[in-house]
Amino acid sequence: MTLAYCRVSTEEQAEEGFSIEGQADKLRAYSEFRDLGEVVVIADPGRSGKDMKRPGLQELLAAVEARHVSHVIVWRLDRLSRNLADLILLADRFGELGVALHSVSENLDLSSASGRMFYNILGTFAQYFREQLSENVRMGNERAVKEGRWLNRPKTGYDLRDGVLIPNADAVRVQEVFRLRGERVSYRIISERTGLNYSTVSSILKSEIYLGRVLLNGQWYPGNHERIISDEEWRAAHVGFAKGVQPARDVLSGRVRCGMCGKRMAVAQNGQGSTFYRCWNRGQGCAQPARSTKGLSRSAVLGMSLLGSDPQLQEAIRRKMSGGTREDPSGGRGNRPALSSVDLGRLSEDRRALLQLHYNGKISADGFKEEEDRLLVDIQLARSQASQRATDAQSRSDLERRFERVAEVLSSLDIEAVWKAAEDSERRVLVEEFVEWVTVFRDHLEVSVVGAPALNVLLGEVGLKESEIVGVGGPT
Repeated sequence: MTLAYCRVSTEEQAEEGFSIEGQADKLRAYSEFRDLGEVVVIADPGRSGKDMKRPGLQELLAAVEARHVSHVIVWRLDRLSRNLADLILLADRFGELGVALHSVSENLDLSSASGRMFYNILGTFAQYFREQLSENVRMGNERAVKEGRWLNRPKTGYDLRDGVLIPNADAVRVQEVFRLRGERVSYRIISERTGLNYSTVSSILKSEIYLGRVLLNGQWYPGNHERIISDEEWRAAHVGFAKGVQPARDVLSGRVRCGMCGKRMAVAQNGQGSTFYRCWNRGQGCAQPARSTKGLSRSAVLGMSLLGSDPQLQEAIRRKMSGGTREDPSGGRGNRPALSSVDLGRLSEDRRALLQLHYNGKISADGFKEEEDRLLVDIQLARSQASQRATDAQSRSDLERRFERVAEVLSSLDIEAVWKAAEDSERRVLVEEFVEWVTVFRDHLEVSVVGAPALNVLLGEVGLKESEIVGVGGPT
């Protein structure tokens, strides 16, 4: 049996004379001219020749080892391999099994010493070319990084469009991760609050891509994409508290913010057993006074008490949850319409058809790249939208079920009594379930209970210094 082996790599698929069909036609003509009998063609489309891990080549070798083959024909030696050691190994094994190797374009005959010498010379050039390609790739990567381009798959918070990183809807969650970590919130709680996996939270916090940098060989370089977080947010997430302020744990950690500048407030202690919340921007443009952790905790209890005892508030929460959490069906990607699973299937079929046209040499390399880039963007968008829709639907369903269960329990409980009897870990559970924010102003607090409007809290009602009379639930 005579086997004809054809291979094309991605770079060569559109070059004249290197298509699978082009090689096969030439090999059949060669076999007919040399009277080598009927030819069986084995192909490896889109496969590199750097090693022998190719299904077509392995099929050929299996037939050779089974002694079913008399002749192997290739258009050029580098179709078999670009590695000199592999070429020599193949030639030796073919010789041991009595298989004649034919290279059409090089008119190679391995039955003579000069032919074998020429084979080694050609193999050396094949290996040189492969190593040169590898060097070119490395040089290209280095040049791309110096130009500020990202080389890998985009990380959470970015899409890769035409080689440029573009912030997407997840950028908000990335910012939330860094802000929560700046308040010393644990990875587990950050994961729960943002809906990101624990490992994703860890990866986000370690990556400087969000500072507008790109990575190559473990080193970070200036990038040309838009940064998602500031240097201040990065430092807050990676360094200790400000000098002279010792960190402390509190049930409201991560949920207290300054109403004057919008920054998070960190819980700290003065070394004498007193704990308080201090604005991160204090002394840098913000004059927000520190507030006792006990007073802020009492405000949270007050908000939760209303949640359990006010039927109108409960009904408002139900209405908000049933209305969904997202208004943009495109997933935050402008006015582009949402794509369905049917669209995704069609796009995948279009890409396979385009790839087949490319293998068949019926489309130019530039045309293939332009069309494939467009399809890849649409496919990525469709997958992202499908994933977001599923996540949103599951989140709404989970929130609704959780609220109904907890509201039923809280309606029959005295929250203040429960809070007094609970351990800190149990209090933290209540806060995680019901309290979104406690926002601190100079003259009042605002407690945001899950799904409910912000409630004004009189400072004096929770034991804090009072500057003016503002009732609970009054106007802001």
